[in-house]
Amino acid sequence: MTADPDLAAASDWLLFGAVLCYVVAMLGYAAELAFGRRAPDGPAPIAGGSTDTLPAEWVSERAARRVARHGGERGWPTAVGKAAVAVTVLGWLLHNGSLVTRGLAVERVPWGNMYEFSSAVCLAAVTAYLYLLTRQPVRYLGAFVMLPVVVYLGIAGTVLYAPAAPLVPALNSYWIKIHVVAAMTSSGIFMLGFAVTLLYLARESWERRHPEVPEVGAGAASRVRFPAASTLDTVAFRVNAFAFPIWTFAVIAGAVWAEAAWGRYWGWDPKETWSFITWVVYAGYLHARATAGWRGRRAALIGVAGFTALMICYYAVNLWISGLHSYAGV
Repeated sequence: MTADPDLAAASDWLLFGAVLCYVVAMLGYAAELAFGRRAPDGPAPIAGGSTDTLPAEWVSERAARRVARHGGERGWPTAVGKAAVAVTVLGWLLHNGSLVTRGLAVERVPWGNMYEFSSAVCLAAVTAYLYLLTRQPVRYLGAFVMLPVVVYLGIAGTVLYAPAAPLVPALNSYWIKIHVVAAMTSSGIFMLGFAVTLLYLARESWERRHPEVPEVGAGAASRVRFPAASTLDTVAFRVNAFAFPIWTFAVIAGAVWAEAAWGRYWGWDPKETWSFITWVVYAGYLHARATAGWRGRRAALIGVAGFTALMICYYAVNLWISGLHSYAGV
C-alpha cells in the first residue's frame, strides 16, 4: 500500500498552519503578560453600588476574585490575550486536521513513528490546556504551554520528520490504538504539568525574595501578574495527578502487548526500563506532594525530574539506544 501524496501533503501544510497559529498565540499571550496594566490597589468597586457599606473582608475577597478571573488588566492587552485563545483554538483545529489527513493518507492510525507521535503529544498538551482554560482562569499559562509545543513540533517537523508510509509490521496491532494512545495522552498532559511546575518554581523563588508582599487580598493580586505559588503548586499537582493513572495504564498495556508480541510481559528493554523509571519518579512526586514535609519546592523538583525521565524515555531511547522498541522512523 502506498500513501496518498495529496493527503500527505495536505497533512504537512495543515501542521505548518497549526504551528504558525501556536506561534502567534504564544506571542499574544506573552504580550498580554508583558504590557497588561495592573489593577489599581485597593478594593474593587461592585457594580450597582458602593463598597462602603460592605465589610472590608468581603470587599477584599471580591476584589481578589475579580483579579483572578481577569488578571486585573484592561485595555488592548486583555483583548490580545483573548484573541490568542481564539488563535490557539484555530491552531488546534488545524492540528486535528493534520492528524486526520495523515491517517487517511496511509489508511492507518497517525502515530506510527516519532514524527507522528510528537505531533499527537503536542495536540494532547494543547487540548489539556484548552480544557483547563474552560475550568479555571489560567490564560496566564498560554505562553508557557505554547513554547514547548512549538519547540516540540519544530523538532518533529525537521529532525524527526518521516514521509507518510505504512506501519512497520511489528506495530501492526490493535494494541497501538490502546497502549500508544494512553502514552501520547499522558505525555501531553505531563507536558502541561511541567510548564506549570516551572512557573511555580519561578513564582516561589520570587515570593521568597519578596516576603513583604502579602499573598492574599486585592493589594497583593494587583502587584503581581501570576497567582500565588501555592495556587500554581495546586494546579501542577492536579494536572500531574490526572496524567499519572493514564501513564500507569500505558505501562500496563505495553506489558500486555509485549507478551502478545514477544512472549513475555517484561524484559527490561531500554524503553520498558525508562517507562518504569518515569512511573516511579512521578509516583514519588505524588507521594511527596501529599506529604507535608515535602510539599512545595522539593516536590516540584521531583516533578521536573519526572518529565526529564519522560524525555529520556522518548528521545534518548528511541534515537540513540538500541532495543526492541526502535521504531523511530528517522
